[in-house]
Amino acid sequence: MTPQLMQAIKLLQLSNLDLTAYVEGELERNPLLERDSDSPGEAESSQPEASAPEGDAQAGDWMGEDLQTSRNDMESQLGTGLDNVFPDDSGQVIQRAGADTPPAPTPTDWSGTGSGGSENGDYNLEAFVSAETTLADHLAEQLSMTITDPVKRMIGQYLIDLVDEAGYLTGDLETVSEKLGAPMAEVEAVLKTVQGFDPAGVCARNLMECLAIQLKERDRFDPAMQALVENLPMLANRQLAALKKICGIGDEDLTDMIAEIRALNPKPGLAFGSALVQAVIPDVFVRPGPDGGWLVELNSETLPKVLVNQAYYARISKNTRADGEKNYLAECLQTATWLVRALDQRARTILKVSIEIVRQQDGFFAHGVQHLRPLNLKTVADAISMHESTVSRVTANKYMATNRGIFELKYFFTSSISSSDGGEAHSAEAVRHRIKQLIDAEAAGDILSDDTIVDKLREAGIDIARRTVAKYREAMRIPSSVQRRRAKQSAPVL
Repeated sequence: MTPQLMQAIKLLQLSNLDLTAYVEGELERNPLLERDSDSPGEAESSQPEASAPEGDAQAGDWMGEDLQTSRNDMESQLGTGLDNVFPDDSGQVIQRAGADTPPAPTPTDWSGTGSGGSENGDYNLEAFVSAETTLADHLAEQLSMTITDPVKRMIGQYLIDLVDEAGYLTGDLETVSEKLGAPMAEVEAVLKTVQGFDPAGVCARNLMECLAIQLKERDRFDPAMQALVENLPMLANRQLAALKKICGIGDEDLTDMIAEIRALNPKPGLAFGSALVQAVIPDVFVRPGPDGGWLVELNSETLPKVLVNQAYYARISKNTRADGEKNYLAECLQTATWLVRALDQRARTILKVSIEIVRQQDGFFAHGVQHLRPLNLKTVADAISMHESTVSRVTANKYMATNRGIFELKYFFTSSISSSDGGEAHSAEAVRHRIKQLIDAEAAGDILSDDTIVDKLREAGIDIARRTVAKYREAMRIPSSVQRRRAKQSAPVL
């Protein structure tokens, strides 16, 4: 790999903010580079702006500016009274914002690149080294290990994106349900799962729920404690006599219970590193088209616009005599020309990948998360004749603003199991459900081995390996065939 190819690969995976910082550095270093003062965004600013999807203030502004947590509402009612319970309890809320839709360039091919590559020391990589794990990263990692169903995982990631630095869920579940097109019951079920993540109390909607989650984990949420938590305003106002009557306890028990509450963490999210709070600016906009399809457009405002100053190069090169100066100018010209081309190719590649994602996940955009299809990097790479590693880099740190909210491009990739007859792939969750059905229906004298389950699944058109069946079975905490046979043989006959 040439150094320029390595740089091109690196540019692919940079976020729009990191890309801007990189280009700023190049503008300072290279005298032949200059900003494009006649950029499309400025030249066409007089054109009518694309309207945002119905229900949104702006394209992609899916959180809104005035969303408040239930916790904040409760604390406003209590005033400063909770200071005697939880000192220094001032929370912060992360908000996200979108941008107006700009015109889009025409997509073209980018030749596939390999999976290798190293970094050029010119770019400051210190910002990416030894970074603290943020709360969002910590929750997302647990989500990937806990929830395998792509629909539930997307709901879970959506909820995680609504968690502020203190660990509280902002917004409301009805909005999430409406945006994703998911049943309220499923959203609530996913929230309950996420609320079981570490740290205890995370993703609560208010202070009472946060404390209740932590107490349940400690197996201390008995009726008396529940009554105390539900009457926190009385505790803040030191109405201890009334609390004893409500909880049905004495002085000693109340003292112990208050001590337990004081030992809890009212802001569990602050135990993790906090990333710089920045507005998420989408790289791509997806809007309903007039013909029932979808319009996919690049956000050109996030794309640095630079030009090669050929006139300056021609004037300087005429007066250059020393070999060292000539070589320096030639290198600057080559670097500047490469950067302009690389930025253009990066933009076209992002758009091309985004268009294919929208085509593959049309059901999600039209009907909601229940219609999310199994999708992997190879499917997209094959469809647009790119290398799989290129698609992987393109989808990292890139965001798409849709009628259902802002999503990182990688959200749309879900696990799937190939069809043995060449038909449509089966989602991993559907395969797990089929395995459980087969095992639940087995007779005591005919216990199914993993190999037998593989055969039965292949007869049903599902191509799956034995080790995958074993992995799914263990994930569902289903014993092996030997253990199930012993358990069923020793079970009493009714």
